[in-house]
Amino acid sequence: MKNTRNFCIIAHIDHGKSTLADRLLEITHSVTKKEMQNQVLDDMDLERERGITIKSHSIRMDYIFEGLPYFLNLIDTPGHVDFSYEVSRAIAACEGALLVVDATQGIQAQTISNLYQAIENDLEVIPILNKIDSPLAMPEEVKDQIVDLLGCKREEIIEVSARTGQGVEYILQAIIERIPCPVGDPNKPLQALIFDSVFNSYRGVIAYFKVVNGTMATGDHVKFFNTGFDYHADEVGFMRMKLQPSDKLSAGDVGYIISGIKSAAEIKVGDTITHCENPCLEAIDGFQDVKPMVYAGIYPVSADDYEELRASLEKLRLNDASLTFIPESSAALGFGFRCGFLGLLHMEIIEERLDREFDMDVIATVPNVSYDVFTTKGEKIEVHNPSGLPPITQIEYIEEPYIIAQIITKSEYVGSIMKLCIDKRGLLKNQVYLTTDRVEMTFDMPLAEIIFDFYDKLKSISKGYASFDYHPASFRQAKLVKLDILLNGDQVDALSTLIHVDNAYSFGRRICEKLKELIPRQQYEVAIQAAIGAKIIARETVKAVRKDVTAKCYGGDITRKRKLLEKQKEGKKRMRQVGNVEVPQSAFLAVLKLD
Repeated sequence: MKNTRNFCIIAHIDHGKSTLADRLLEITHSVTKKEMQNQVLDDMDLERERGITIKSHSIRMDYIFEGLPYFLNLIDTPGHVDFSYEVSRAIAACEGALLVVDATQGIQAQTISNLYQAIENDLEVIPILNKIDSPLAMPEEVKDQIVDLLGCKREEIIEVSARTGQGVEYILQAIIERIPCPVGDPNKPLQALIFDSVFNSYRGVIAYFKVVNGTMATGDHVKFFNTGFDYHADEVGFMRMKLQPSDKLSAGDVGYIISGIKSAAEIKVGDTITHCENPCLEAIDGFQDVKPMVYAGIYPVSADDYEELRASLEKLRLNDASLTFIPESSAALGFGFRCGFLGLLHMEIIEERLDREFDMDVIATVPNVSYDVFTTKGEKIEVHNPSGLPPITQIEYIEEPYIIAQIITKSEYVGSIMKLCIDKRGLLKNQVYLTTDRVEMTFDMPLAEIIFDFYDKLKSISKGYASFDYHPASFRQAKLVKLDILLNGDQVDALSTLIHVDNAYSFGRRICEKLKELIPRQQYEVAIQAAIGAKIIARETVKAVRKDVTAKCYGGDITRKRKLLEKQKEGKKRMRQVGNVEVPQSAFLAVLKLD
């Protein structure tokens, strides 16, 4: 245990975590030259394509320092605000953290948010200044920011370039000297914290854990404390580039267990593993239960794939514990699931993974947040879906969730960012100048206003310089209305939204215009209407595709043409009565991207 170090890397998105992890693996010879590639720990195609980390990855490295062998367990973490739950799980399994700050951009909102999480968990934080080889680097200014934030000494900040490998040796030295070794007793009853899991179609569920007390050996009879299931450990071992079996793991080690678990429901991230013969008395305090921010319905394109979609979501939840889902049905889309996500990027990634990893074609409905509805009888109902709203006569008032948003930006963009936030019903709470040209602004905002396109707009207004982070605050009373979309008088429940009364008219108008472009023309007119209750607030009409029935009349009396047109009109009327409008998937997606 004295020679083991468990640490994670935390930083804002694009500050160079994955590149730094690559260099650490190279220097400790944890990867062969053949295996080496950029973002070596990001093993999903999606992560490589987008250049972001989605999953936290764990790997064990061996390093000789002053003649002694050391075992370093690195847990790489995502940087995007939507994956902050992954960061909290990585932090729970570590004793130290490398705080990476980009020398060209300085401290950003997510850096501060992740740092506070690390400090709450009593982690030893090592500040690292990355990208010092860049011609745009401002090392002295950024060092001042780090000293102000952390209260550390200037000489404790390690200057590195993860791209070239300059200074990375000093990081390994600092990990061994500054990060404490794990505390735990190998002789106590076994206690191991599960921080992640993954489904393997050949070997069942593989759980990743950190041993806090005791030892675990291959063949041990173990049980999961909270779920109560017991298993035989078929294989335990360490996580290197590939899984490496070992006879036993003891206190302080990070490893994996394969025990032939077939069902995804039997394992819960945050659970404690212990022995059946000599169990521990209490579970380890896991990490907080995740609270989804955004809800959306996910439905299979073909109704026969419902059970397959359930199985796919369960396997995906093993690997991404922040995903929650419950079954629901829709008049327009049939049977599906109401899923909870941490943000729009998270939702997009889940849809993409369902398509790539499980070959599932799905339709997603308009995302929305959860509201608390108070009825005239004094009951409180939690509503995740506009169709679950009680009749308007029974509603006393509705409360919506608010967040505290932190935005750090250059001072020249303050005015335009303030306008953006105020347009989104935000309230400026605080404004602090971190340096002469960097401002931290704190806003009180409704969550519903930021889930669509807020992040994209913020980035474009600030030319990519503003950084954004948020956390839930409270529920507050709001004037909300349910906006329904009708096609030829039939309501499409998948397009219904709960929206603030001030925005309802313009949003309804824009949805109708967008749907008019996307719904294919039929043989009859299609009326697209936006309604609040019985009141229609906007309408667009998709004109009918008209066959020229008078083409065969050349010359002659006008009554002959009129007769043919009247006959066509009757036919169209009949067709319209039985006509069913198909709404393409692009229409559901376009609603999210209304500018």
